[in-house]
Amino acid sequence: MGAVGAEGPVSCLLAAWQDHGTELRAWLRRRMADREEAEDLTQDVFLRALRQGARFCEVRNRRAWLFEVARNALADRLRLTRNLVELPEDLPELREEPPPVDALAECLPRALAALSPAEREAITHCDLEGMNQADFARLKGLSLPGAKSRVQRARRRLREHLATACQVRFDESGRVCCFVPRGPQD
Repeated sequence: MGAVGAEGPVSCLLAAWQDHGTELRAWLRRRMADREEAEDLTQDVFLRALRQGARFCEVRNRRAWLFEVARNALADRLRLTRNLVELPEDLPELREEPPPVDALAECLPRALAALSPAEREAITHCDLEGMNQADFARLKGLSLPGAKSRVQRARRRLREHLATACQVRFDESGRVCCFVPRGPQD
């Protein structure tokens, strides 16, 4: 079945159908609950082969090609027909207000503005832009301990400002755990 020769696309497809159609149909039936869907999928596979035209005749192992196409088509079909969960009719309406994390993002620029320029610069470079403290020390002409001290002091002041002005609370490990959003004018 390798060479095309005088074999045209329709005749090589018919030969492939005769040689592998029954086996392919049985394979799909074993994997699908609905017999008619398995028949439809079998037909889809052979239509794909027919669309290949003369290229299908050039395929060295037509059986392998057909089963590969069938496997992919089956995966696509199963992905589309997954069991969907019905949502209850009484779901609450979506909130119009931004989620608290967005409001926290609005509060951060105000909190940064309350810091001194040196503290704001330390937070911006090291925490927001990801610069390491050694590079920050070189940039500012500071010793590494001096840069670390500046960053830690800036973080402490930012934390205090977030706690008072933005109503942010922190857990035992220092992570934000709770936040009460306030409007931009607060």
